[in-house]
Amino acid sequence: MIFSRAAGTPGRQAGMFAAITVKTMSMEPLPRIQPEREDSSRFDETPNLVLLPDPRRAGLISVDEQQSLPEPTIRMPEAKSRLMSNKEYNALNRTRNVRAWLIPYVTSRCHPRKFRPVLSYLFTDWRCNLDCHYCWAYNDKVPGMTEDTAKRSLDWLHSVGCRVAAIMGGEPLIRPQFIRKLVNYGSQKGFFMYLPTNGRLMKPEIIDQIGDAGVAVWNLAVDAVRLKPGLPKALDPIRPQFEYLIRMQRHYGFMAFLNINICRNNLEDVKELTEIARDHGIATDYHINEPPMMTQTQFKHLENNPTFLRPEDFPAVDDLLDYLSDKNRSGYKMVNSCQHFADMKEFMRGRVEPWACRAGHNTSLIRTDGTLAPCFSLYSSTFGWGVIEAPEFDRRQLEEMKKSCNRHCLSTCQHTVGYAYSAWRVVKWLGKQAARGFQGVTGSF
Repeated sequence: MIFSRAAGTPGRQAGMFAAITVKTMSMEPLPRIQPEREDSSRFDETPNLVLLPDPRRAGLISVDEQQSLPEPTIRMPEAKSRLMSNKEYNALNRTRNVRAWLIPYVTSRCHPRKFRPVLSYLFTDWRCNLDCHYCWAYNDKVPGMTEDTAKRSLDWLHSVGCRVAAIMGGEPLIRPQFIRKLVNYGSQKGFFMYLPTNGRLMKPEIIDQIGDAGVAVWNLAVDAVRLKPGLPKALDPIRPQFEYLIRMQRHYGFMAFLNINICRNNLEDVKELTEIARDHGIATDYHINEPPMMTQTQFKHLENNPTFLRPEDFPAVDDLLDYLSDKNRSGYKMVNSCQHFADMKEFMRGRVEPWACRAGHNTSLIRTDGTLAPCFSLYSSTFGWGVIEAPEFDRRQLEEMKKSCNRHCLSTCQHTVGYAYSAWRVVKWLGKQAARGFQGVTGSF
């Protein structure tokens, strides 16, 4: 799993769209128990959520004919041969960020009671080519998203003002040509297309093709420098691809950053990867590893897992988080805020203070079958929030639900979005960037 959480659970595709009741999915919640922890309550099954009247519907949304994604327009030879200057590169990304992030964000602030997502996740595939021991996507059999669902998802998101689409997995590059077409269609509609990958399938020709299609960001998920037990997402096996990705940033105009999962057996690697990212001028993103929240039949690593944190690891992880906070304050580019690092200390101990989650309000998630959920953690929820083109997010229901689930979650992306909806933080951050002439973000939000 290569985004804001260490693990997740897929849905089952059923014809065009599954019935909105999510009981059609192939997984059930797994009791989140890790005996070595000093407080196992955080790993109990997510408590029963207090829900308002259930809007689930039994019918499917039908269409007259299946839509397909258009074939990309190839401009690769010209783009690959031309290296952007720093000024051109920074101007391109400033323009893209204003169009895709700032304008939708400001619009959402002007309509505070409406569903106005600034970010949406598209789960295109749950399959993965690597067997990370904290994740069950390896050998997954759930069908991937169809072109029809993908195209209609982007069209619908565009209609509700969203301009940031984060492709999710599994490993999206399991189907590289599907991703190329999806990125091309999204970028042509003005979307900030965000692509995570573990890098093993990221061949130079794939980097060229998807870069040429207009991808905005590559999220390269690596947990170690060299291969470690249970951590196949290592940098050394993909060094040539990584170096090529970095070189191609100023040819195609995309950005790249490292996504790192903090485990009990990679604490020194996290520091080394942080410095490698710094040396290459790219950002980093961090997560606290946790046991899977749901189960799947092929997951074989629940017991004796070398990646799961234990109470005896907490002091060393605390020191690492302090180290990362210091680097953040000194100007290292990071997605996480210092407050998020501080909150991670409490999170791994099973103590999470309520925080401003905007899921289902300013973020949304589209499952492989086109059904909706507020966030990744609730992918397998049996509560129905609608389908693309017919969302059924209820503000009161979500607020009531978050009184419980908020205490069991610390999603990096959701935390960052929530952090941004504090006006004084935004003004402070913009002032800091203005003082530097908006020459590239330092620190984090």
